Amino acid sequence: MIDRKTLYRSVLYMPGSKARALEKAKALDADALILDLEDAVTPGEKPMARELVCEAVKVRGYGRRAVVIRINALDSEWGMDDLRAACAAVPDAILIPKVGSADDLKQVEKMMKAFGASDNTRIWAMMETPLGILNAQEIAASTLMLEAFVLGTNDLFKDLSATHTPERSAVIASLSMCLLAARAYGLICVDGVYNAFKDDEGLRSECQQGRDMGFDGKTLIHPAQLSVTNEVFAPSAADITLAQSYVDAFNEATATGSGVAVVNGKIVENLHVETAQKLLGKAATIAMIQ
Repeated sequence: MIDRKTLYRSVLYMPGSKARALEKAKALDADALILDLEDAVTPGEKPMARELVCEAVKVRGYGRRAVVIRINALDSEWGMDDLRAACAAVPDAILIPKVGSADDLKQVEKMMKAFGASDNTRIWAMMETPLGILNAQEIAASTLMLEAFVLGTNDLFKDLSATHTPERSAVIASLSMCLLAARAYGLICVDGVYNAFKDDEGLRSECQQGRDMGFDGKTLIHPAQLSVTNEVFAPSAADITLAQSYVDAFNEATATGSGVAVVNGKIVENLHVETAQKLLGKAATIAMIQ
């Protein structure tokens, strides 16, 4: 059995009101699926979408993919019913929109327990408001049920009145703050969406930026974005070769008592080996599912 927590390269939003999309998702090469009851569903379709999504999750037909239900805001007319139904469906996680403070998630935790949520259902938090970004550390520390941060960059750009440039310079500080908080508390951290789903070059560039910053993967709005995203967030052949050389050199130095391992003229220390082993483990997991 593959540990679902090892891969979050591609996290694909699927509209909860589309039965065909929910069925199609069972065969897509996504590491995780967010079955969406919020932005992707019109007000008139929300009760129907809730039923469709929760029934689809109960059937358990999504294989290795982590399955997450994004509910509507709890202060909306649909949010509380969404949370109750999602708890009963037992997804891998429930994604809470517009998290602004630790108290938000503490309240969610209490409600989930009151609704009889499974111990296997975790909380994911949308980090998409200025207040949420400023409170990233306290949110990350708010509850042991929290498993992941998901960046909502579209909302963040809107709330900041910022211009979306290819370099995303207006939100780099926000991305970094969320990453720091996530890593400090052992959370998954997934980058925001790239809206131009037919622009593979632009998607690749933004994926590379997110990967280099340290994100585990990227949220996506269309299945056409899966191939590029999975490729960029996977170790390359050169990455794997270099990582293995670090491990081999360090092991040899340890075995011979030389005390110093060198690869390509650079000293290899414990921290390099730890990073290399993590990369090799990720590569092995990807090889198992291909």
